[in-house]
Amino acid sequence: MILCMSDSPLHALVLSHVGFEDLGTLRDPLLNRGFTIDSVEAASSAFPFDAAAASDLLVVLGGPIGVYEQFDYPFLKNEIAAIANRLDAGKPTLGICLGAQLIAASLGAAVYPGKNGKEIGWAPINPAPQTTLPEWFKPLVAPGLNVLHWHTDTFDLPVGATLLASTEHSLNQAFTYGASALGLQFHPEVTAVDLESWYVGHAAELDQAGLSIRDLRVAAELYAPQLEMASREFWNQWLDYIL
Repeated sequence: MILCMSDSPLHALVLSHVGFEDLGTLRDPLLNRGFTIDSVEAASSAFPFDAAAASDLLVVLGGPIGVYEQFDYPFLKNEIAAIANRLDAGKPTLGICLGAQLIAASLGAAVYPGKNGKEIGWAPINPAPQTTLPEWFKPLVAPGLNVLHWHTDTFDLPVGATLLASTEHSLNQAFTYGASALGLQFHPEVTAVDLESWYVGHAAELDQAGLSIRDLRVAAELYAPQLEMASREFWNQWLDYIL
């Protein structure tokens, strides 16, 4: 057990980068455990350093920018510093997509555009060889399960981290650091309904990549319901583990 339970409600701080990438299927498992949830735009001029340090869980979500673009987006430095502070303290921290890349960067690993280009669409993740997967992660590698991938960048595995999963496109898809930090390059949190906002928000990117929104929608209708069920099982087991 990592957190000390008390009569006070648990608090989750969510750092978001675009409004339509949110907690998705993670929201209900948090609320069911009595969490209060505050969502803050990471680009805010008043970056919540104190809340990031004090929260029982920090969740860093995705976004269409690169960790290495700190000259254009200086708030990224604040995120890296806040994450590094939590990791030093061994406090539960979750990063999804850009969030996972920020965790990697906070641990000194390089983040850069993947040599294979964009990875957008539905595909399974493969368990890392020679790694004993935690029980809580196994729902995401169930036979026949496809998860959503939506990224251009990748990262080196941080020193001291444990790789959990890969794809043929991207080696580092999921990793843990210590007992309480989890980085997920893919998106386990999405639902088919919520993805409608993604198609609008990422319209220019999809057009530039020559990807069909209709094809993505058909794939989501096929694969998202199974992912939603697997993700809820995964979230519940992972929260039981870190709490």
